[in-house]
Amino acid sequence: MALSPSPLNRLRKQWREKRPTFGAIATMPSIQAVQIMAQSLDWIIVDLEHGPIDLTAAHAMIVATSGTPCVPMVRIAANEPWLAKAPMDLGALGINFPMICNRADAEKAARSVRYPPKGDRLWGPFHAPFRWGVSMADYMATSDDDMICMITIEHVEAVNRIDEIMATPGIDLAVIGPGDLATSINKRGLPDDPEVMALMQRAEEGILRSGVPIGGVARTAEQANAMIDRGYLALALGFDWSLFQRGIAAAFAGIKR
Repeated sequence: MALSPSPLNRLRKQWREKRPTFGAIATMPSIQAVQIMAQSLDWIIVDLEHGPIDLTAAHAMIVATSGTPCVPMVRIAANEPWLAKAPMDLGALGINFPMICNRADAEKAARSVRYPPKGDRLWGPFHAPFRWGVSMADYMATSDDDMICMITIEHVEAVNRIDEIMATPGIDLAVIGPGDLATSINKRGLPDDPEVMALMQRAEEGILRSGVPIGGVARTAEQANAMIDRGYLALALGFDWSLFQRGIAAAFAGIKR
């Protein structure tokens, strides 16, 4: 009897084993930056929401993770199946859906990343099997399980509906977005405001209650360790530009100027 093909995505197994994973968000259309980051990170999210990256650049950045254990995922600009379709077909193994505010939003996201009967993904992964070095048949056999449905909780309405959102089948990772969460209560640019922090805590408690893996942004080692202690399994260490900034700042540290 033929062996079933192995999953391409190792993140789900790590999260099941409660092993924290570390990643970053790539906002610059740079193959070279991704190649460097992929040497050290478990996952990279290519950002098609806020940056200057188009699908051609995103494809190259997905391919740039080849030869490393780093799992490429993509953040799309809105919770729309047609935006999720091409990145998956180019080889991304996860889609980050922004601004999930209720159960209907969550169901739409979960169905976008899976083929019928589990979902509504349309067939056409012409380039994904080439990225992963597998046949089309083997890609299709594991694609539903390989694809990570990552939702972002980043609006006060989402916090108020956190339990209904997190009860939705097919959600693989829920991350908290402090920037938009602050903006949603007119506290833009103030992620450390007490009111924002209280909302983040409510969101965190709701996600942890559900048993779905939780992710978030860790700006310092101290913050990362505290988050790991609370049960976080996906920690974003920054954006490409912020990691670059920190590297430059570290290079200047101690120099007499």
